[in-house]
Amino acid sequence: MAARRKLFITPTLATVIGSFVLMTAAAILFIQAVTSSQVVRRMGGELVDIGMDAAQTAFVEQLNAITETAEFTRLTYERKELPLDDPDLVLSYLYGALAPMEQVSFLVLIDENGKGIDVDRGDADGKLLGGDVNLAKDIPILVPLSERAKTQTGAFWSEPFYMPNREHTYYVFVRPLHEGKTYRGSLMIGMSLDRMSEITWHVSTDDITVFLMKEGSDEIVAHPDLYKSFGKLTKETPLLKVSQLPDVFLAGFEDMPKVDNASFDISEDLDIYSGTDSDGAKRFVILEQKNENLMGLPVRIGMHFPAEYLDQPLKQLLAALIVGGALLALSLLGAVLLARRIARPVQRASVAAREVADLNLEAVTPLPASIIRELDDLSKGFNAMVGGLKAFNRYVPKTLVQKLLREGRADAPPEEREVAVLFTDIAGFTSASEGMTATETAAFVNHHLSLLGAEITREGGTIDKYIGDSVMAFWGAPERLENPAEPAARAAIAMARAIRVDNQARIARGEAPVRIRIGLHMGPLVVGDIGAPERVNYTVIGDTVNAASRLESLGKEIDETADVVILVSEEIARCLDSTFDQEVIGAHMVKGKSEAVDVVRLRG
Repeated sequence: MAARRKLFITPTLATVIGSFVLMTAAAILFIQAVTSSQVVRRMGGELVDIGMDAAQTAFVEQLNAITETAEFTRLTYERKELPLDDPDLVLSYLYGALAPMEQVSFLVLIDENGKGIDVDRGDADGKLLGGDVNLAKDIPILVPLSERAKTQTGAFWSEPFYMPNREHTYYVFVRPLHEGKTYRGSLMIGMSLDRMSEITWHVSTDDITVFLMKEGSDEIVAHPDLYKSFGKLTKETPLLKVSQLPDVFLAGFEDMPKVDNASFDISEDLDIYSGTDSDGAKRFVILEQKNENLMGLPVRIGMHFPAEYLDQPLKQLLAALIVGGALLALSLLGAVLLARRIARPVQRASVAAREVADLNLEAVTPLPASIIRELDDLSKGFNAMVGGLKAFNRYVPKTLVQKLLREGRADAPPEEREVAVLFTDIAGFTSASEGMTATETAAFVNHHLSLLGAEITREGGTIDKYIGDSVMAFWGAPERLENPAEPAARAAIAMARAIRVDNQARIARGEAPVRIRIGLHMGPLVVGDIGAPERVNYTVIGDTVNAASRLESLGKEIDETADVVILVSEEIARCLDSTFDQEVIGAHMVKGKSEAVDVVRLRG
């Protein structure tokens, strides 16, 4: 089959622009013949309906996760798979339930006496915090909800209330748990105004602002800018009046006149108001009278946007009837639109080139083919280049190259640095892998190394090499660090946590848990490009590397049965602050060292 003929830019532009003049004239005549104000008004009403439906869908998706979690918890409890007298099981369950629900602030699961487990999302670092809770003692403001749950069989939403210990306002979804007809406890799912406002932020745009207003009042529940006024929330004022919003336009809502819905063919279930913003531009507010689709949450959805979204179609229709003869202006507009379309692949290539410059190759999407010959050649050449770089990038540490580029260097001559070195190894890997096929062994090792490598990268370390199931990494080069021991220790503790989480999944699948040893030492090393001119490695060499490796091996003597053993030298330990849990092991002889090494164990 013959290849499709490619066009050149200049004749293509000339042909399309000439044709566009004729098409424009015909389009104007067609518009004048078939359009009417009724059609345009109906389009405005449909636009509003689509916008409100989209906002509602965004909220329903988040609320569905809450109600489905509550219902699953009820079913799990009724099947006796979630005994409330097993705090460890309950805690693990709540951790797993809260982790994917980013819109939820906390989960509380209590028995009929108000005692149970509380899991909180904590600060913005993504860490979940959990533990025992006595509702009457620890969170007395939730006691009325537990009392109400004793009298109800179905789930319900609370009214908004301010929690002084959190200095914030929450809605709580309560799911009573029963054994037969006997009340046995409740699951409480807390959703803050902050989390709800994040949803409004995601569905809002530069021109359209989505908000939630309490049902039956003008109090604001969620708004993209509500966070600016959280300091005004109190026990007496759990919600702010619309007039207290930092949104200057919406703050004048109470004085806005209503607009006749028939003007834009808008549903009678919605109210429409008009006003002007601080720049004098007209805007509309659309507000539900009541919402029956938000899983019982007593709020209603509203949005405000430029009036031209509804007024503009009418104006455009009038303009089309008046300026039907302005073919020249329309042809120029067509030329601009064509130029933008032609430029779009170049713009995509520009964005992709910046990603390539940062070595962020995974974010680069292939450039599409084009009927324009020059652009098609550009796409093919660029895609081939990115493909080659991706293949090359698999064998060169991306973080290392990025560091060298930030420092303005293309090579790294050997030099002496103070570097922290980390070694890891799987305890009993040889025996554990005997029952695996080669493919299974590779998959297991790759998964394990991915867990550890992610924590090293997160703490700014450089992975020197993978040695079978072991990892060697270092901190302090190529970037100089004032205290390389600290990020290295944090990475080791993060590895321990990652291994324990992964072990829980392995045990659940009926697989044996993985045990690892980690060794850390810090000292002077030679670091830089080592090797022959045609093949070099950026690596570290020196006695510090050997000492770190020996500390890792010493772990099997210190605690052979532990899931994770982290041993560090005194040089590492004295550079760590009190936030690290340290246990002094004492002096030990290690292979290759004539003097005993002072050993400290980190726990995490």
